[in-house]
Amino acid sequence: MIRSKADYDFYLRADKLASGKKYRRPKLIGDDIWKFQRLLRQAEYYTNCKKSLLSKLYLKYILYRYHKMSIRLGFTIPLNVFGPGLCIAHRGTIVVNKNAKVGKNCRIHACTNIGSNIDGVSAPQIGNNVYIGPGAKIFGDITIADNIAIGANSVVNKSFYEKGISIAGVPARKINNKGTGGTTVSNNELFHSNTSEIAAKMERSPVPITK
Repeated sequence: MIRSKADYDFYLRADKLASGKKYRRPKLIGDDIWKFQRLLRQAEYYTNCKKSLLSKLYLKYILYRYHKMSIRLGFTIPLNVFGPGLCIAHRGTIVVNKNAKVGKNCRIHACTNIGSNIDGVSAPQIGNNVYIGPGAKIFGDITIADNIAIGANSVVNKSFYEKGISIAGVPARKINNKGTGGTTVSNNELFHSNTSEIAAKMERSPVPITK
């Protein structure tokens, strides 16, 4: 979660690297997903860190733009769900429950859903370096461990605690031990140009994985 200006800057750098962007600011024409991600992080920063009246007024403006861009791209992505290093592969329907938590370096494709139990409260807790393939549905009070690759059109309704595996199917099951090798940005890439202090922040997983 973004708790300071340093966190905000780091999240932007991590997202930029994960998304393969060369420049921090998006192009004037196009780059809609990168524009959305910048608005997402800006909204998180002002929601979590800024409490003055002027900041609250500016937050309303940011949230207005964020909402418009969400509709344009087909995204329902609440604040403070995804850790740094988020990569949204394509525009298209992505629906995420506000109680879900996803760690660092997630790559997510279109037509995916991360949803809750019938109670509307219990939602997936997803670890670091997770790949979510097109059309995947992940829901309920479940845990997904680090470095797991979720295959296209999978339905994931139970926990997977083993790290570094691939799962697929309806319902999802383990299919091999390949995991996310090469599908998400590596820690070495992410840390290469950052200070040791920032790297240490990333090493502290925002989603503790416990069985």
